Order: sequence, then structure tokens, then C-alpha cells
Amino acid sequence: MIAPIRAVFAAGQRRAFSASARDLSKVTVLGAAGGIGVAADISHINTKSSVKGYDPTPTGLANALKGSDVVLIPAGVPRKPGMTRDDLFNTNASIVRDLAKAAAESSPNANLLIISNPVNSTVPIVAEVFKARGVYNPKRLFGVTSLDVVRASRFVSEIKGTDPKDENITVVGGHSGVTIVPLFSQSSHPDLTSNAELVNRVQFGGDEVVKAKDGAGSATLSMAMAGARFADSVLRAAQGEKGVIEPTFVDSPLYKDQGIEFFASKVELGPNGVEKVLPVGEIDGNEKKLLEACLGDLKKNIEKGVAFVAANPPK
Repeated sequence: MIAPIRAVFAAGQRRAFSASARDLSKVTVLGAAGGIGVAADISHINTKSSVKGYDPTPTGLANALKGSDVVLIPAGVPRKPGMTRDDLFNTNASIVRDLAKAAAESSPNANLLIISNPVNSTVPIVAEVFKARGVYNPKRLFGVTSLDVVRASRFVSEIKGTDPKDENITVVGGHSGVTIVPLFSQSSHPDLTSNAELVNRVQFGGDEVVKAKDGAGSATLSMAMAGARFADSVLRAAQGEKGVIEPTFVDSPLYKDQGIEFFASKVELGPNGVEKVLPVGEIDGNEKKLLEACLGDLKKNIEKGVAFVAANPPK
């Protein structure tokens, strides 16, 4: 018998809520911008689940998180033209830190899915908060990087005239600029590793959306789809499905010898969260150069998140 699954969504990405709701016995919504109203909206979807919304008060937050199996955090301010993900750091870092504190106190055993940018720094922030409270489980913390894979498959299909659903592009590293490393050599199109324009588009695809929205926001709809995809995979694995593999930014052994505690790669998911971190595999010369650039920036991003919590511990 499949155990009931309860998930809480902390602000934003409403389409991710509804897309994931079909696999849940209980859905909880917390949002500064009308969480109760969002919950009422979702409760009309014809799925076998109960839905409840909470206002973002300390009591509401604690009640929303209590007993959750999955906590998905997309909260934060969007990028504007000219801004990088790292420009958002101070505001979003504080938001994620405080939500992490609440989760550590009310749902320490939940799978934590972090969408809030910059993911390279916000995931370490969550880890540090959980460590400080003695409840850190590296197998339960995920940075959602699925959008990088979604974009890569779409962009490749536009060049090759294929169906993006048939493109299997591995993307490793992090989730910001040069830390995003698409591995076209492992796809059906190894010739694309020398396509610098395509690589740049995958790495900085978010800028296209920011510019197109002209200050009105960043990638929310495509991110909602990618977030829902990853949440769905986590839920399927939690319910016992075997062989669920997704790219995600996790506490990883792959480059710890270089002082890099977190890295995005393919991960096999299971009932306990991370079951296995898969290796990067064989890559070509172009990709080795991209990976070198990635590791330098990624280490700095991770250290920035750790330093933020040390200097600004949650109250």
C-alpha cells in the first residue's frame, strides 16, 4: 500500500503546485501573496487530496510545515534586466534562511526542494541551518536544476529539427552562468560540443526571459514546469518506484577533494531521497574546459552561502 504523501509549497510557482498535487494526499500552501486564496484555487482541481492554505505568520508557517514529506521552496524576488542570479543573493538568502529554520524545527525529515536563486548558494544555506540544529540529512536536500536540462533539450531540438522530448542532454555543475555545463558529447549530437553559441544559450538562457519580460519578472512558467517535473520524480521515488534518475544539485562526493561540497549531476532517487550520485562520465576537451571554469565559480558560490549563515544566523 502506498503511504500518503504530504507536501508544502512555500510561495510562488503556482503551476508547480497544481502539477504536483495529483500525487499527494495533502497539499499545504504558504504564501505572502495570498496563500489561502491559492489553496482555495488548487482545491478545485479534481484530485484525491486535501488542500489547506496558511498565512505567513510564525504559527502559520509551523503548522504548514508540520509533518510534511516534501517542502518545495521557490520563494524570492525575481530577476530584472541586467541582474544575475547572484545579484539576488542578499534578499533571497534571508528568505531561504528563515524558511529553512522553520523547516528544521517543524519538518526536519522532509525532502527539501530548493528553487530559490541563486541555487548554488541557497542550498548550502539550508544545509548550514540544518547542521546548526543537528538535523541535517544530505540525502534529503535538493537544488532543483531541471530547467537547465529542459532548456538544453529544447535548444538542441530547434537546431536538429527533433522532438525535444527525445533529446537526453546531461547538464552538470551548478545552476548559474558558467557553472552550468551541458555535456553534448554524451548525447546523440556530440558535434554540438564545439557550438559555443549553443553552450552560451544554455548557460544564460534565463537572461532571454528576463529581457523579454522587460522588468516584469524572470522565468516562472518554464521553471514551474521543470520544478513540477522534479517534484513528481521525488514523489514517485518516495512511493517506491525504481530507477528514477534526475539531475539535481546535491551534497556530492564527486569534487569534495577540491573543496566543493555540492554539485549537480544525475542522481538516482529513492524512498530515502538520494540513493546514488552518478559520476560525470567521459567528456571531451571542450567540456573539460567548461568544467574547470564551472568548478572555480561554484566553489565561490558555495562558500558565499556558508559565510552568509555564519554572519547572519537565523533568529
